[in-house]
Amino acid sequence: MFLEIYELYNDAIFRHCFFRVNCNRERAEDLTQETFIKTWDYLRKGKEIDNMQAFLYRVANNCIIDSMRKKTPVSLDALMEKGFDAPNTTGMTTEDTIEISRIRDILENIEEPYRTAVALRYIDDISPKNIALMLNESEDTVSVRIHRGVQKIKKFYEQS
Repeated sequence: MFLEIYELYNDAIFRHCFFRVNCNRERAEDLTQETFIKTWDYLRKGKEIDNMQAFLYRVANNCIIDSMRKKTPVSLDALMEKGFDAPNTTGMTTEDTIEISRIRDILENIEEPYRTAVALRYIDDISPKNIALMLNESEDTVSVRIHRGVQKIKKFYEQS
């Protein structure tokens, strides 16, 4: 059963984490893994989950927030002196890289909580009802955030 859940939601959770951590593949993979480990632990304790998709996204969002709180700045020069080589984006075409950069730039130009609502709706293709469950908000609040986020994006493009 859990393997089916993993196969069904792994790509979507990874994609969500990927865009939330500025397209850092390694961090997104770690956060995705942490999300499923926490979900497994929750289920192993005998607890039930009514809406698996909403639960997974809520856990992923909490993991992202926790990682941002723990994150300490590291100098790239110091890392390179220790032998670190920045990963390249193998498997990604130039067009993919440009598109990801464009999406990231768009999302960075709107503030929270609009950014999360728009990303969940249009990148992850999740319904406002399920977003509301994930964020523990009313469906009306989520719909307003999505609408206002889209308006902010349009305004940003009109000004550029």
